[in-house]
Amino acid sequence: MVALPDPLPDDPLPLVEAWLKEAAAVARNATAMTLATVTPEGRAAARMVICRGFDVRAGWLVFYTDRESDKGRDLAEQPQAALVFHWEGLERQVRVDGPVTLAPDADSDRYWATRPRDARVAAVASLQSRPLAGRAELLARVAEAGQQYMDEVPRPPRWGGYRVWAERVELWAGQPARVHDRARWTRTLTQAGEAWTGGPWRATRLMP
Repeated sequence: MVALPDPLPDDPLPLVEAWLKEAAAVARNATAMTLATVTPEGRAAARMVICRGFDVRAGWLVFYTDRESDKGRDLAEQPQAALVFHWEGLERQVRVDGPVTLAPDADSDRYWATRPRDARVAAVASLQSRPLAGRAELLARVAEAGQQYMDEVPRPPRWGGYRVWAERVELWAGQPARVHDRARWTRTLTQAGEAWTGGPWRATRLMP
């Protein structure tokens, strides 16, 4: 078990990056994270997504999805999100929350091009979160899209990335006798066009 540094670092993001790298070496799906949003009706909604990038200097994490899905509609209405990584084997957890912006189309195109062809076909065929009469309907849509796009599978305009800008970060490290180690960092973000810039971090240790 590894405790948090004492004193706490001024910036938590390099430590988050180090934890992600350590988790990737020992844990399956180490970049899987819970994404929590708020519905237009004010209900909390959470699901698992995959972190597909982390810019430590700029201060954002990115995931990709159908922007017409439930989470896409949530974020269009309320562009704020919370993320949670949990690695049971390492007894570590990371929480990040802050505002959300759309990833640039060029980034979405680059990531789309790395996806296996069958995953691209499925993304084209599936209108994520929409009702289905039965699974056969979905399989028929996938087969039709596969026939339509025999070679290149273009990225649908509705599919792309979201950047979650770190405004608050909380790190948790398991310790013996449940005397866990926990700390939170917060900072003020200022919107700059399609991005956000962060002020200095303020760190606080918390009771577990």
